[in-house]
Amino acid sequence: MEAFCCWDGDTLVLNILGTPGAKKDAIGKVQGHQLKVSVTAAPVRGQATDHMVRFLAPRFGVLPAAIEVVFGRKNVNKQLRIHAPVLLPPVIGKFLAKDMEQPQ
Repeated sequence: MEAFCCWDGDTLVLNILGTPGAKKDAIGKVQGHQLKVSVTAAPVRGQATDHMVRFLAPRFGVLPAAIEVVFGRKNVNKQLRIHAPVLLPPVIGKFLAKDMEQPQ
């Protein structure tokens, strides 16, 4: 995947650079081929990733069960698959809108 996100049918695939133990939960900026996501949870036995999934779910209008961690559950580098998102956070919506404007 060249970009930090892409569609696979109705599933949004995201490459994430996680920051556990942050002061607040937040979706950050794109850094290279990853989207920065900070969470307050400590990086203990995948708890920060579980917290991230619970934080991201309402921002995409889905239940946490609709977010699959493909890899990186215990690593800062992750790939998530969000099945049939209803909402898109602004950084993702802007990127996808711009990507669709480019000629194929």
